[in-house]
Amino acid sequence: MAAPDGLHSIMQILVPVSDVERAAAFYEHVLGIPLLFTFPGTAFFDADGTRLYLAKPTDADFDKRATIYFRVDDVGATLDRLEAAGANVRERPEIVFGTAEYDLWLAFVQDPDGNNIGLMREAPKGLERG
Repeated sequence: MAAPDGLHSIMQILVPVSDVERAAAFYEHVLGIPLLFTFPGTAFFDADGTRLYLAKPTDADFDKRATIYFRVDDVGATLDRLEAAGANVRERPEIVFGTAEYDLWLAFVQDPDGNNIGLMREAPKGLERG
C-alpha cells in the first residue's frame, strides 16, 4: 500500500485524439470497451476499472503527450513531496469538477520528457486543500 502522500492505482489515462466521435466509436464498437459517459469533445470508457479519457486536447501541453492520472489520498501533500523530489510542477491543486457527493481535485507534474502525470482525488465536499 502506498504512503498517504504516494501514488496509488492509475485512475485515468488521457488518449489524445483528432476526432473524438470516430475514436469513441472505435473504442466502444471495435475494442468493446464500455462507454461510461460523454461530454462535448470528450468520451470516457471503463477499461476494467481504469478510465480511458478520449479528447482532442485544447492545450498544447496535452497534445501528442501521454497523460496518466494517479489516484492519491491528498493531492497537495503528494504534490509537495514530488516537487521536493525534483518534479516539474505543471499545475497546482484545484477543483476541476464536482458532484453533490465529492469534489474532484487535480494537479499535474511532468516527467523529464514532458509527459503529464495527474494527481487526482475525489474528495469530500468543502475541503480547503484536496
